[in-house]
Amino acid sequence: MTDAADLLAPRAAQHPPLPPDAAELWKHFCVWPGRELYPKLLGFRVEELRRDYCRLRLPYRPELEQPAGPVHGGAIASLIDTVVVPAIGWVFPAVPQMLTLTMSVEYRSALVRADAVAEGWVTQRGRSIVFTEAEVRAADDGRVVANGRLVYKVRPAPDAPDGPDHPRS
Repeated sequence: MTDAADLLAPRAAQHPPLPPDAAELWKHFCVWPGRELYPKLLGFRVEELRRDYCRLRLPYRPELEQPAGPVHGGAIASLIDTVVVPAIGWVFPAVPQMLTLTMSVEYRSALVRADAVAEGWVTQRGRSIVFTEAEVRAADDGRVVANGRLVYKVRPAPDAPDGPDHPRS
């Protein structure tokens, strides 16, 4: 029998835990102290961080609905674009510069009056290009709401403590 965590996060166990310094750096993702950024505006919450993996929750609220009732696809796409960021960035000693190069979203099912839970993971890393995937599920029943594939361009932060070209391994 699977529990709710397994249903909403089937990929988490495939990824080892983050090193303590990376966990400390990324634990405030979505609500960086002293900053009002887009993930905070949408209400995203970090649920789990691992090497090459992240799980975020988008709590339901009526303001996210489109006129027909389901949660707006733009909020779901934003969740997909955001959930992969810590999965990509954890290897750097400071938060790197990241740009979405491509993103495709496949909507599978309507999300109605329920939280969304997204998993994002890295599928391939190059020197400056990272390939990722994401999956969004309805928190109430585990149904897949959307899938995404993304390609990111990554540059280490110029003021990183270990210099701009020294990511963790």
